[in-house]
Amino acid sequence: MPSTTINPTRMELTRLKGRLKTAQRGHKLLKDKRDELMKQFMDVVRENRALRRRVEEGLMRAHASFTVAAALMSPEMLEQSLLYPKQSVELEMTFQNVMSVDVPRYQFKTKSQDPGEVYPYGFAQTSGELDDAVDALSQVFMDMLKLAEVEKTSQLLAQEIEKTRRRVNALEYVKIPQMEKSIRYISMKLDENERANTIRLMKVKDMLLKESIQQRREENARVLQTFGGGEGTPDLA
Repeated sequence: MPSTTINPTRMELTRLKGRLKTAQRGHKLLKDKRDELMKQFMDVVRENRALRRRVEEGLMRAHASFTVAAALMSPEMLEQSLLYPKQSVELEMTFQNVMSVDVPRYQFKTKSQDPGEVYPYGFAQTSGELDDAVDALSQVFMDMLKLAEVEKTSQLLAQEIEKTRRRVNALEYVKIPQMEKSIRYISMKLDENERANTIRLMKVKDMLLKESIQQRREENARVLQTFGGGEGTPDLA
């Protein structure tokens, strides 16, 4: 018997069957969505791993060149060389819908397209290692931006996967079994009521048949009594 109180009527049975059909269709769609989200998530994780490896390698190269430059140059000269940057950047963010998840997309623009603008100093009093460090940082910056985009995408996809998984489990293990149990209960009660009504109709029919037979017997008895009394009367004529 279902845990909640329900009315065992045919209208309720029809309503529950419609809800069960909708829940089963939604369960299938959510499972398909979960599987596709998992596929997208695994692709993003693989891309994230490759980008992180490339960014770490680029940062290590930049750090190594900068360490050498710091050893060759005085701290004052190094600070003055990097104090006023020449190049400026603009960052725009848009969103892309991936399986009903809005993931960020970053667009990177520089004020000048000249690659020499990344060096904010003259080359006369600086070391070549500082040039290598600045160049390595400028090259790894795009990968860092892409890595931030991919990591945020993986985080949002993971949250949506968890949410979809909970919905699938709720439908599969709670809602659908409850509705099936309620449908079986209502069907059983309706069958019981139908059998009870059939039994009552049969009893009423038997009672009516018995009354009809009793009435016919009484009528036959009166007819026999009437004709029998007429033959036994003496003729006075």
